[in-house]
Amino acid sequence: MDLKIPQYAKLPPLAGVSSIAMLPQADSSWTIFEAAHLLNRAGFGGSPDELKSFHALGREKAVDSVISPTEPMDAFPLPAWSTDEQALAEMRDRTQQFRASQKAMRDLPPEQAESRRREAFKEIQKINREHALDGQGWWFRRMLKTSAPLREKMTLFWHDHFATSIQKVKQPVLLMRQNELFRHQAFGSFKDLTQAMLLDPAMLLYLDTESSKKGQPNENFAREVMELFTLGEGNYTEQDIREAARAFTGYRLNRMNGKVTHNDRQWDETNKIVFGKTGPFTGSDVINLIFEKKECARFMVRKLWEFFVYEKPSESAVDALSVGFQKSDFKIGTLLREIFLSKEFYSESAMRSQIKSPIQYLIELLKQLEITSPPFGFPITAQQQLGQILFMPPNVAGWDWGQAWINTNTLLTRYNLAGFLTKGAGEMQQFTSDERVKMKGMAPAPQNMGYGWKGPDYEKIAPRAQRDNPADLVDALIFRFFQNPLPEKVRSSFLEYAISKKGVIFTNKEVGELCHLMLSTPYYQLT
Repeated sequence: MDLKIPQYAKLPPLAGVSSIAMLPQADSSWTIFEAAHLLNRAGFGGSPDELKSFHALGREKAVDSVISPTEPMDAFPLPAWSTDEQALAEMRDRTQQFRASQKAMRDLPPEQAESRRREAFKEIQKINREHALDGQGWWFRRMLKTSAPLREKMTLFWHDHFATSIQKVKQPVLLMRQNELFRHQAFGSFKDLTQAMLLDPAMLLYLDTESSKKGQPNENFAREVMELFTLGEGNYTEQDIREAARAFTGYRLNRMNGKVTHNDRQWDETNKIVFGKTGPFTGSDVINLIFEKKECARFMVRKLWEFFVYEKPSESAVDALSVGFQKSDFKIGTLLREIFLSKEFYSESAMRSQIKSPIQYLIELLKQLEITSPPFGFPITAQQQLGQILFMPPNVAGWDWGQAWINTNTLLTRYNLAGFLTKGAGEMQQFTSDERVKMKGMAPAPQNMGYGWKGPDYEKIAPRAQRDNPADLVDALIFRFFQNPLPEKVRSSFLEYAISKKGVIFTNKEVGELCHLMLSTPYYQLT
C-alpha cells in the first residue's frame, strides 16, 4: 500500500543570507515549526512544552544544544550483566562449568552425554535471550528519556550503518559494547570509527573476520567495508576486494575477555595492490587508503543527508559538504551542524516529508503523549509488529528505510498501537494472542503485555478549560501531534468529530478517541 504524502500548508520560504559556509544558510527568522522539524529529525520529537523551550533557544543555540549535549555518557547505567566486570565473571563461570560438565560426561553413555550438552546449551541460550531483551529495553528507555536525543539518533544511525545482529553474534554483551562505542563516537571522526569497527568483537563475529587467515582470506569485511560502509558500489574493483581481504587476515577474538588482537603469524604480510597502490598493507592501512578517496566523503555526506533531510540530494550540495567534511578529518558533528543550519534543511522539500521509522514512530508517539514509562512489554512487541527490532537488523545492509516501512499491515498496526496507547489495553488484544510474532533468537512478547494500562494523563494533555471550546482543543492537539498547520479540510474533520463527541462534558474517554483519530491518519506517519 502506498502512503501518499499529504500537501501541508505552505510555510513562508526562507531567505538565504551571505555566509562563508559551504551551503546557503537559513536566515535569522526561526519559527516554532522549524524548531519542531529540527527536534524531530535530530531526535525523537517532544511534548509542546519541550518544543517551546527548544524554540526559545534560537536556531544556532538549538543546533549547538543537540550536537554538544551536556548529559553525561553514564547518565543511564548499563545493565549489570553488560559491565566489563560482570561480563568477565560470567565468561569465567561458563568456562568452569563447561570444563566440569565435560569431565562429568566422560563416563556417561553417549546418549546421556549428548542430552547433557543440549541442556547446557539451552541454558546458555535462555540467559542470552534474557540479556538481549534487557539490552533492547535499556536502549529503548534511554532513547525515550534522554536529554541528548541526537546522540541516541546517531547511535541508531551507526547501528544501521555498521549493522550487526544478535541472531548471529549471539552474545548480547558484545552488542552492548558496540552500542557504547557508537554513542561515544556519535559526533567524532567517521574515519576513526571505521578503524574501530575493524577491531570490534561483534563485527568480527558477524562478518566472519575471525576465520580469515593467511592463505585462506575471508572477503566479507573487505567487501562490506567498501560497498556498504565507506565507498558504495562502483568505486572499487573485485581485485581491490581480493587484495584487501589478504590485509584483513590475522584478527582474533579472545572469548575470555572479549578483546580483539592481531596474530602476525596468521596475517598475510606479502605485498597487496589496493586502489593502484602497492605495499604489505595491514587492515588499518587499507582503511586509510579508502579514506584517501574523495568518494568516501561523498558517500557518507549523501547517506547522512538522506537520513536527516530527504532522499536524492543535489550533486552540488553533496560536493559542497564533502569538501568541508574531508577537511575536518571526517568529523560528523561538524557536518551535521552545517546541515542543520542550512536553508535547505528547512525547505518545503524537507519538512514533514520523511516516513517515520518504527523506532522514530514509537518514541515520538510516547513523548507526545507524555508517557515516560510505557506499558509492560509494549516496546518490544511494537518493534516486532512494525519490523524494526533493536539489535536485530535484517542483514549487513541494515534496514530498508522510507516507503519500505509502510504497507497495509504495518499501517494498520500503527493505528492499532496508537489505539492501545490512547484508549487502554482493550485495544491490544491482537498482540497478546497465541499468534503473536515470535522472532528467532529472542523471547516472545509477554502474555500479559499492557495489563492494567489505563492510557495517558489526559488531564495534562487536554486541560478541562481547553475542552470547553472544541476548536481550542483540536488546535492544541494538532500542534502536539503534527507541529505544522494541516489543510483546513483535515482540521475541519477533527473539529466536527470533537463537536459530535462533546456532549455535556468532554470526558477523558472522548479525548482519547479524538487523539486516536488524529494518530490514525497518513499525516501522522510523516515527520
